[in-house]
Amino acid sequence: MSLILWLKALHVFFMVAWFAGIFYLPRLFVYHAENNNTATSETFKIMERRLLFFVTPFAILTFIFGLALIMSYGKEWFRVSGWLHTKLLLVTLVYAYHGYCFKLLSDFKHDRNKHSAKFYRFFNEAPVLVLLAIIILAVVKPY
Repeated sequence: MSLILWLKALHVFFMVAWFAGIFYLPRLFVYHAENNNTATSETFKIMERRLLFFVTPFAILTFIFGLALIMSYGKEWFRVSGWLHTKLLLVTLVYAYHGYCFKLLSDFKHDRNKHSAKFYRFFNEAPVLVLLAIIILAVVKPY
């Protein structure tokens, strides 16, 4: 069996696991922003921290297996794969989004949240659209 197929399978697996957390964490932020109960707020803080630290290794492994795939295909393939360059730009945005979640987590931890539940609802939808574009680029390879 081809090494590339194993790398693809692991890349996709860790990406799915990572995005499961990326989709759920902002939903917790929505509920946390709507909450006025101190005890419940403390529970949200624990859930948010555990979830973000649970999915971060999946983000790292997604990166590692994606990089291994690129290296396996080679420099010439990378050079002519325009779709991949666009995909990598979008993936960079997702990693920035993930990093921003750490800032939001810190804001909630220190009771400095400045955003409404409505903000977090929109924030929750952004990675869905980016993921759709990434999948279309990776499967269809339009250019």
